[in-house]
Amino acid sequence: MNMRIIQTPIEGLLVLEPKVFEDARGYFLESFHQQRYFEAGITTGFVQDNESKSARGVIRGLHYQLNPFAQAKLVRVIEGCVLDVAVDLRPQSPTYGDWFGIELSGSNRKQLFIPRGFAHGFSVISETAVFSYKCDNYYSPQHERGILYNDPKLNIDWKIPEGEAVVSEKDRKNDLFGTIEFQF
Repeated sequence: MNMRIIQTPIEGLLVLEPKVFEDARGYFLESFHQQRYFEAGITTGFVQDNESKSARGVIRGLHYQLNPFAQAKLVRVIEGCVLDVAVDLRPQSPTYGDWFGIELSGSNRKQLFIPRGFAHGFSVISETAVFSYKCDNYYSPQHERGILYNDPKLNIDWKIPEGEAVVSEKDRKNDLFGTIEFQF
């Protein structure tokens, strides 16, 4: 197999390390190979790819969508470095309300598979970062919801001092974890 799969402490949330072929010219990796992902148990059918570029200190999230537009995501960083965070919103899960964070970078080339039933966000800890993600469902503004990035109940360390955080007005209005609307 051309990738290593690491189970996180939260069931279904997987770190993927693709095999990288490097030489004097640069590098090559398979960022996605449907059959290899199926063999690894990731049978999600992706329908949309997104990419963003952000400056240091930007925090995006925590976002999720309600059914029938809930989304699984496969995320990675092409350039730069982010702290990527997923919060378990599955009420029957033993890790409901827990979060997992991992540094994803253009250097480590790790990916994070986030199944449906999670909120997702990231902070940029390099000067800039180009972030790429696949989704298994289309974006639906009417079904989009969010959790406040600095919710004290979640207590996420974004690795960005609060005074340096660059957060959209929309994300500053997200709900607290204890009051969110969800159904998974």
